[in-house]
Amino acid sequence: MGKGEQGVLICEPYKTEIGKHWRFKTLDIAKQSSDTIYSQFNNYIEQNDFVGADVARKFLQMGYTRARRYANYKGGKKYDKENDYAPLERGTGEAEKAESAAIFYEKWKKAEAQPIYAKLKADWKKQYG
Repeated sequence: MGKGEQGVLICEPYKTEIGKHWRFKTLDIAKQSSDTIYSQFNNYIEQNDFVGADVARKFLQMGYTRARRYANYKGGKKYDKENDYAPLERGTGEAEKAESAAIFYEKWKKAEAQPIYAKLKADWKKQYG
């Protein structure tokens, strides 16, 4: 269990199971994606699979952070690699991505607030540190 989104793209089989549903290009796609991933989160919870639930939660968090980046910066790029990686101007991104981010944010926070998830997390930390 890493902090934030750490480890989400290397933890198999969850990366493959969840990652294929992770999309935020449009509002409808973000809604469908976050619903699917949240459903997977709940399935892992029902199976007492903390690692799977945590990876699903991380994908929801990542949906929020990546969509916000695209909302803030055109093309999702924060730095200009052609200009010694100088920061690019904020506010040049797409407004629809901000709405997509809000959808993921709601599901991410709902997952984190799930009482069984909190218990599984505490048990995991107690057992593995």
